[in-house]
Amino acid sequence: MNPTQNTSKWQLLYTIKNALLLNKQLYDNACNTPFNNQLALTIVILAGVSHALGSLFILLINRASIYLLLLALLIDALSIIIGYYIWTLTIWKVGEWIKSTPVKLRNLLSPIGFAYAPQVLNFLTLIPLLGRPIELILALWSLLAVIVAVTQALDITTRKAGLICLIAWPLIQIAVGFIQVLEQEVVQFTN
Repeated sequence: MNPTQNTSKWQLLYTIKNALLLNKQLYDNACNTPFNNQLALTIVILAGVSHALGSLFILLINRASIYLLLLALLIDALSIIIGYYIWTLTIWKVGEWIKSTPVKLRNLLSPIGFAYAPQVLNFLTLIPLLGRPIELILALWSLLAVIVAVTQALDITTRKAGLICLIAWPLIQIAVGFIQVLEQEVVQFTN
């Protein structure tokens, strides 16, 4: 491993740790540099992969074919990534409406991407009987992290940030849940 890769790995772990701890400085210092955008996207992709791994157990129990399994896992991971962009876009539009100064979308991508750090633990939903409660706890943890991120990124009160974030959060949760149920129905239908 070369020094740049080692530094990137430690930066990723540092960012995830501070995001999990809801460290305000992390979000306040989430300058819009290309590296932070890449780091944020890496966290979101890891969250998508982790979410897909959490769904793997249910798909295996339903004896999905390998092609259907791979397709379902891809769709599951993509739903998290697409949800990130939709949530960020919604926060940006509402933030633009609430804030008197213009808000740039790219200024929200890194902090909200960092806030997806709790979702990296979504593979824990593999635990029988605890999967759904763990998924809900991680979703609420991410919501709190996004509220902190939006508070810092838009320089607004926590109350306003909470209201902004709550507009799209239930829709994102319903969409991701719908995709999971749809995957299970398709697997059961094809068997």
